[in-house]
Amino acid sequence: MKRQGIAVLGSTGSIGLSTLDVLRRHYDRYRVVALTAFSQVERLFEQIRAFRPEVAVMVEPTAASRLADRVRQAGLPTEVRSGAAALSEVASHEAVEQVMAAIVGAAGLLPTLAAAEAGKRILLANKEALVMSGSLLLEAVQRSGARLLPIDSEHNAIFQCLPEHFEQGLEQVGVDQILLTGSGGPFRTLPLEALEHVTPAQACAHPNWSMGRKISVDSATMMNKGLELIEACLLFRTTPDRVRIVVHPQSLIHSMVQYVDGSVLAQLGQPDMRTPIAHALAWPERMTAGVEPLDFWQVGNLDFEAPDPERFPALRLAEAAARQGGTAPTILNAANEVAVEAFLEMRIPFTRIAELVEAVMNHVEPVDASDLETILYADRQAREAARDRLAQEDTKPS
Repeated sequence: MKRQGIAVLGSTGSIGLSTLDVLRRHYDRYRVVALTAFSQVERLFEQIRAFRPEVAVMVEPTAASRLADRVRQAGLPTEVRSGAAALSEVASHEAVEQVMAAIVGAAGLLPTLAAAEAGKRILLANKEALVMSGSLLLEAVQRSGARLLPIDSEHNAIFQCLPEHFEQGLEQVGVDQILLTGSGGPFRTLPLEALEHVTPAQACAHPNWSMGRKISVDSATMMNKGLELIEACLLFRTTPDRVRIVVHPQSLIHSMVQYVDGSVLAQLGQPDMRTPIAHALAWPERMTAGVEPLDFWQVGNLDFEAPDPERFPALRLAEAAARQGGTAPTILNAANEVAVEAFLEMRIPFTRIAELVEAVMNHVEPVDASDLETILYADRQAREAARDRLAQEDTKPS
């Protein structure tokens, strides 16, 4: 069997590490052609030593220089490139057949688009790329013959539960609605008055999943679920009316699909990202992921509840952006990235994240997302508006 060439964009993050763990178990099926990271020199160097990729990209130039020195001193054959443009180069590399798009945030948009335009199979772990670009990414996939497979555990679960030809439209294949599950994060039962005083460390302590800091905060605000609602509408050709968010604290049912005959299909598994990664890598086949099977004798109860709109205002903002369309999801995502960064830097309280996002959405007018330039301009506008508001608050007398 010919080994497939893989590029892992964001290989030093949590999804990247899980991807490499799965690939390590299937050396006979896959070879790592490219690895990329922003600035974690030591971790990327160890990955280069373990997987011997043809190319490694370190976005931050000074870190790239240090990495190149380490690689050269070790006598490794890997070529080290630097800069954001190099991400798109490796995403479209001729030896790459599958691209794990796991760069967090808006930085993942351009390399994901490059992979789509080059006709690659894209394992999409970067929800922001699709949220920002709307139909632009999907049009590139269709035009080039690329394949887009979702890695988010929820969208991967939905993909597994949908019939084969869902692209015809959910109504045409007998689907009534998508049930998008979420744990509710670490503050699901915290008294509302206490939310203003939670710390970044508390927000990043997810009860079920091991994730990066930004994604963990998004889980705590449930903005991640809002972004996933937008993503589900795009991936599965539907509207917010057909996507219902269900809080499921155990994170064992990753999502469900309800059919018009009353049937509900659910995908269950351990809260371990190696399962959707292995599924997408091998699809339409199956392969081992290193994940322990569910022990139903130990599972106990499965609980479900509606999300509290007062506790999770981000859901309302995301649904509004999904209904508006155009660059509204781009504005939502950009403002949220700035707000989460400010919270992690302890410049604003936790409850201010959604407030800042809403203020920016009210300030920046969305337009049709007709091309990449328009999308990137909207992204810059929203970030500037969010930073301007933060700067004004920083200069207010206490």
